[in-house]
Amino acid sequence: MAKKPVAKKAAAKPAAAKAATTAKKPAAKAAAKPAAAKAAPAKKAAPAKKAAPAKKAAPAKAAAAKAAPKTATTTTLRQMSAEIAEAHGLTKKQSEEIFSDMADRITKRLKKGERIRMNGLGTLEVRKRPARMGRNPATGESIKIKASKKVAFRVSKELKESV
Repeated sequence: MAKKPVAKKAAAKPAAAKAATTAKKPAAKAAAKPAAAKAAPAKKAAPAKKAAPAKKAAPAKAAAAKAAPKTATTTTLRQMSAEIAEAHGLTKKQSEEIFSDMADRITKRLKKGERIRMNGLGTLEVRKRPARMGRNPATGESIKIKASKKVAFRVSKELKESV
């Protein structure tokens, strides 16, 4: 079955014909290997050792696949507002307005320097970062980094324990 797609590609693209001829050589070698393995039973032990490391890699891939979906899922405010609208009998437009107004009010309060505590979630606050010396990684030259502010979120005990 593998030879039919190669022939179609070779007919469609002349440059692929060269690749198809080089692809046939490894296929011929692969076909010769089972015949050699049947003739010499002592060589069967060597392929079994090569298969063992592949089995060890499979659990690592499975673990990586399990870890990937946890970081990949992101819920937007629009999705949350749709859920809230459905749960409380509001329209989606009304709940989106509530969420956007809440985000605006949180931003306004943080700009004033206030802390915002959300029961069950945590606390948002603005932290001042002092000026410091740094290095340009390309040249190694010392540079001065200006003082700045950042928004920090401290998680509540309830949220830590529930997650």
